[in-house]
Amino acid sequence: MEKKTDNEMAQIQRGLEDFLEKELQMYTLKKEEQPKKKPDVYQFYEEDWDREEPNRARPRETDRSGTQTQGRRRTDARQGSTSGRQSPAGKNGRKQSAGKNAGKRTSEKKNAGKQKRRKRGLGLKKILLAVILITALLGFGLYRLVGVVYNKLNYERLEAVAKQPMQEDGVINILLIGNDSRMNGEDGRSDAMILLSISRRTKTIYMTSLLRDMYVDIPGKEGNRLNAAYSYGGAQLLMETVEQNLDIPVNRYMLVNFEAFANLVDAVGGVDLELTTEEIEYVNGYLVEYNMLTGRPQGTDNMDTSVSGLVHLNGPQALAYCRNRYLGTDFGRTERQRKVLTEIVKKAPKAVLTNGGELIDGLMPNLTTNLTQAECFRLSLMAGKLLSYDIVSDSIPQPGTYTDATIRKMQVLQVDFEANRAYLKEKLYGE
Repeated sequence: MEKKTDNEMAQIQRGLEDFLEKELQMYTLKKEEQPKKKPDVYQFYEEDWDREEPNRARPRETDRSGTQTQGRRRTDARQGSTSGRQSPAGKNGRKQSAGKNAGKRTSEKKNAGKQKRRKRGLGLKKILLAVILITALLGFGLYRLVGVVYNKLNYERLEAVAKQPMQEDGVINILLIGNDSRMNGEDGRSDAMILLSISRRTKTIYMTSLLRDMYVDIPGKEGNRLNAAYSYGGAQLLMETVEQNLDIPVNRYMLVNFEAFANLVDAVGGVDLELTTEEIEYVNGYLVEYNMLTGRPQGTDNMDTSVSGLVHLNGPQALAYCRNRYLGTDFGRTERQRKVLTEIVKKAPKAVLTNGGELIDGLMPNLTTNLTQAECFRLSLMAGKLLSYDIVSDSIPQPGTYTDATIRKMQVLQVDFEANRAYLKEKLYGE
């Protein structure tokens, strides 16, 4: 009987060992490889007991032979049968604890990350606010500066074009008019007419000379030379004439007289140009009239006729050079005007910084315009961008689009306006 009992105990022990070994193998399998199995009721009971009442004595249990054993002894037996390996229940407990700690650390990291992002966001907002404030102050300062300069020029409101925008279809057209009056406010002929076009579409500044001998239709008047439009109705009629004949919107102008042009050249420090000996002789000839009109002694600013090539011209000399129409007819004269203006535009940004006072005092009192202060401010804001634009000089009519003619005893240029309209639209608007 005792022997039989010993055999039964050995079988029970072997069965427990096999069972626990299978349990351990199942626990170590990868999660996706684990087969479905029935829950271990004993294990759940044991975990719940330890978690809820850890100090309570376990109830006695009865094994298959009828012997009562403590639940802890059963656990010890199970631990012993696995050669010192911890039960799955113990490992689960530790994993749960580690998971909680890991979760806590992850939460702390997330909170720290949020705080850093919040601080970074506040820092960026402060920087952005400072930039906006500085920009606003600079803009206000620039507007005040433009106002000071603007008050020195002569503003003329033209009701017919006052409500028209300065910029149309990405292009700003300003008609530059140089009249031959010697004193500000005195009417005279339009000695020079240059269409200044700032094209955002082609990133270019065009200076297009309009030859004064073109025979054009003048609104409300009989056909005549282009410069006659200014004599009939001033800047407004001249702009209407240009717009009607060339189909280009022009509703802003700047008018300068002889004195303003000479002062402008002096304010930028003069210009350096290539001149022939014959051109220098004509400069001295035109200086005779200028010196007489301005009350300067004759011979003032006369140039050395024995030199040629690259020479430096001051204001009165540059003006005399631009007025010469005997070399190259009116085409040569307008080309010389554009050469001087191109040099002025190149040197103007530096002159504003180094000689702004003389530039303002010499030019503004002799300049008349219908540009408003707000429009001048807009142009000043564009100055930085305009420095990157190409500067192109041109003239209308284009070669091959006109013929010399005599109309009503006037020597004029009869122009193919259709061809010149198409040319201008291509250059200014990219059409």
